[in-house]
Amino acid sequence: MASTTVFVLKGYPRLSETFIAQEIRALEAAGMDIAIVALRRPTDNDVHPVHREIRAPVHYIPEYLHHEPLRVIRSWWKARRLPGYAVARRTWLAGLWHDRTRNRIRRFGQALVLAAELPAGARHLHAHFIHTPAAVTLYASLMTGLPWTVSAHAKDIWTTPEWDLREKLAHADWAVTCTRFGHRHLCGLAARPDTVELVYHGLDLGRFAPPANDGSSRNGSDPADPVRILTVGRAVEKKGLDVLLEALALLPRELAWQWHHIGDGELAGALRQQADRLGIVERTVWHGAQPQDFVLEQYRTADLFVLPCRISRDGDRDGLPNVLMEAQSQRLACISTPISGVPELIVDGETGLLVEPESPDRLAEAVATLITRPALRHRLGRAGEQRVRGAFDHHRGIARLLELFGHAAETRSRGAA
Repeated sequence: MASTTVFVLKGYPRLSETFIAQEIRALEAAGMDIAIVALRRPTDNDVHPVHREIRAPVHYIPEYLHHEPLRVIRSWWKARRLPGYAVARRTWLAGLWHDRTRNRIRRFGQALVLAAELPAGARHLHAHFIHTPAAVTLYASLMTGLPWTVSAHAKDIWTTPEWDLREKLAHADWAVTCTRFGHRHLCGLAARPDTVELVYHGLDLGRFAPPANDGSSRNGSDPADPVRILTVGRAVEKKGLDVLLEALALLPRELAWQWHHIGDGELAGALRQQADRLGIVERTVWHGAQPQDFVLEQYRTADLFVLPCRISRDGDRDGLPNVLMEAQSQRLACISTPISGVPELIVDGETGLLVEPESPDRLAEAVATLITRPALRHRLGRAGEQRVRGAFDHHRGIARLLELFGHAAETRSRGAA
């Protein structure tokens, strides 16, 4: 029977989580046998091409326990006989004392279903995100005795209480995260810092071939041919899109530009209203969530990419947004902020421009500079592409993950035999 690694995801498939799909597909291509368990069914209307290439079977467990109460009860009846059920229950109750929420209760119920309905051949559990998916995976691991590991990213790190992170890191065999910034934070909480590793997602450059040229020479002087500004990202607070709209409204009126946004999110309606109030709505184009082939075409026709990341009021923030790597792979000059892992990719003035968050005046200055100076855009775009292709090829990270999962060693031993 094949040795299957079960990836526990909050939702699948998701347009906003291309990096997870990219990772799963690459691990499958290297020979890993993977099954996907998702805590939430898809809400997007489309998928990326990489989702269609993934062979792993997908198993959905109840997002809300009251939706399938009999299934949860049957799972409890089976899981309570597992050797580690009592330990898992005690661990959950200890967490419930700190976090007396319905969500904490739901996590244990989902863990019961996961433990009771494990895919055939399951030998390892791996959670993507160290908040909800990791909690479910931890409890199921304790029940079944299967080893478990976790990939931590951005929001999950910064909105999870430190006591909760410490507990999960103490139980997990190993953890990886995708920025030096997050790595330092998790190492400071881990009882065994050597079990926490920095593994960049990187970019599957095979899907992002180099562009044919450096882009247009538009400089904002022709109203019939405006400079195309692009942002790809969910309409949520941490993306700073409200700051960007304020900055765009501050641009000199004589400059010709058009802003394109790709992504959905809870603030989409409010942002459109803001653009209307600021008098720039006629210069904005709202595409909503889109598959990767559409996004790639927009990178190739844009002149400038802007993503003014910020720290949200609840502490949420980006890690190292994949969209910045994608944009730079297409020789697109980028403007962002020195939040979290962004400076690990963008060197201010060399491979892009960084401005302080919450600064529409400074952001407007940077945008105006790159609108009017196409030669500077081209220089930054070329340097950004060289950095992405030289340092952020995802094959490096995949090779390390294969080692951590033990797959590389297994492959070598089979070959030697």
